[in-house]
Amino acid sequence: MSDAKTLHRVIRRLAGWSVWSFFTEVRVVGAENVPKDGPIIVTATHHNMILDPAILSSCFPHGRILNYWSKASLFNNRVLAYILYSSGNIPVDRKSKDRQVLFRGTFDALARGEAVALFPEGTSYTEPRIMQVKDGAAWAALEYTKWADECGLKGPEVKIIPAAIVYTNKSKYRSDVIMEFGQPISVGEYKERFLDFEGNPRSVVKRLTRAIERQLVETTINAPDWETLYIAGMARDLLWEKERSIDLNDFVTVSQTLVDLFSTKDATSNYNSVRRHLLEYYSLLQSTHLTNSVLASLRLPATLSPTHPTPLPSRLFTLSILMRDTLAALIRLPTFFLPLLLHLPVYIIGRRAARLTEHEEETQAQNKVVFSLLLLLLIYPATFWILWAVLSYSSTGALVAALTVWAFAYYHTRLVNDNYMHLKRVVAAWQVLVGVWAPKRWDLPLAALAQYKTPHIPAESPWIERKRSSLPSLPAQATEPSGSFRRKRPASRRIMRHVLYARGEAVRAIASFFAQLETGGDEKRVVASLHLARRFGSVEEVEAASEGGDSPGDEKTETKGYRRIGEVTAFLKSKGAKIPVLEREEIEGRWDAALSSEEGTPTPSDNGEGGEDLVWVPSSVEVE
Repeated sequence: MSDAKTLHRVIRRLAGWSVWSFFTEVRVVGAENVPKDGPIIVTATHHNMILDPAILSSCFPHGRILNYWSKASLFNNRVLAYILYSSGNIPVDRKSKDRQVLFRGTFDALARGEAVALFPEGTSYTEPRIMQVKDGAAWAALEYTKWADECGLKGPEVKIIPAAIVYTNKSKYRSDVIMEFGQPISVGEYKERFLDFEGNPRSVVKRLTRAIERQLVETTINAPDWETLYIAGMARDLLWEKERSIDLNDFVTVSQTLVDLFSTKDATSNYNSVRRHLLEYYSLLQSTHLTNSVLASLRLPATLSPTHPTPLPSRLFTLSILMRDTLAALIRLPTFFLPLLLHLPVYIIGRRAARLTEHEEETQAQNKVVFSLLLLLLIYPATFWILWAVLSYSSTGALVAALTVWAFAYYHTRLVNDNYMHLKRVVAAWQVLVGVWAPKRWDLPLAALAQYKTPHIPAESPWIERKRSSLPSLPAQATEPSGSFRRKRPASRRIMRHVLYARGEAVRAIASFFAQLETGGDEKRVVASLHLARRFGSVEEVEAASEGGDSPGDEKTETKGYRRIGEVTAFLKSKGAKIPVLEREEIEGRWDAALSSEEGTPTPSDNGEGGEDLVWVPSSVEVE
């Protein structure tokens, strides 16, 4: 039974169901890079606790079974050892200083031509970039090669397969996952130097580790700090307003392009102001649990300004939006009500489970999935027995009850996306309605609003050895004074007009940013990640003075990547970006000058006719 990995197959099926019900899609990229047979070591990123191995195992190409490392002492008990082997675990003796003993379980699995999976970052964490890649995978691969030579084993050499697991929003229900497999890394080119008795095997291991890290970085999103990551994400949501409008095959490349763009400090003269507007809008959305895609789906009037009371036509129009979306949701409700009622306790328990680890984002989705799965394992059998009892415990009744429960589960998961989106629109419309109809005196004062215009920055992971990363040095990331600080969510009626105003400012900011990029000329360059520069731009070796001196002897060479502005904007447009366009009066200086200012947040000017201050919207934004 252990050879057949029966328990592993059962667990993998349960994991597959959980992944299918929680995420909308898991897009597998680069499956052709995974060999159908032969010994491989899969090195995967680890940013979402047990969901990472669940996704990796359930969606791994060719249905290959993966063996994960477990503490060797657990295998001392024969019963427990049987369970561990059957569920796809192999022993690793971490206490042994002899690597031939340390990796003996790994050697046995690879010698049988099996796949071993591990997470070289060493822990699951939430950071804006890959922080560390440890040497375990490289040691295991090279020591196996040495052991195989000593034992005279014939057969294919072991290959290392980097696997990047990227989440569009790792803690959000019905988000998406991209799992990309990099090019196989052959251990053969490192073998000779590793086996050289006069050489330095540790340096060879470091070289192999850097090769693994390089591929993981190239297939993930890496930002110098949290603010840049948030700003790039907000820009992405404004340029692709509809949910899932970016092809998942392009999600990582598009996101990294925007990260690079907003990491180029001299890209435009209004660079700092644009970052501020995008960050403020992101922060206000974070405080209200709204998304830009939901607000964009509501065709809101352009006269919702926090500086003046909202005129009656705007209020009535917002009320019509609410009624329209509420009716649209009610029309769908009868066909979705029974599956929703059956799964309602699951939503409640999942939400509460996520709050148990509110400040550990990498654990929230795990709690949602685990607690929900345990509850479903009670709800589905109970529903089956109730239906079977109603059908007099007949054999036909058992079949009908089983099919009904399966249909409810399948129907609910298949239709939940559309209904979930409509529900979010109804909730957002109510929030907007309350905020618009509320008297202006209820609006949150600007002084009190300041705390919501700064995003929450996750606390640094205590498990990260920050000096271990071989990535290029990046600016230190901003952190909040306390990682346990909890901000009270503001009432919708007090903040909604500020959110809508911030959205208008953010749209104009991104429009002004790209307008300035275009006026700079297509040949102007922006900084790019090295792997993107090699694909789309150019890579240069530049001399950089080391710290502590400027003499020629202190200079060192640094590799930098660049992309042309024209190529970047053309690339974004080719992937579906809808770049907003400023009106002529704004281009001539009205808002362009305001966004270039670094002193405070611009406010709308009087329209010259004594009427309402307008929240100007670029021509590409549809308004009433």
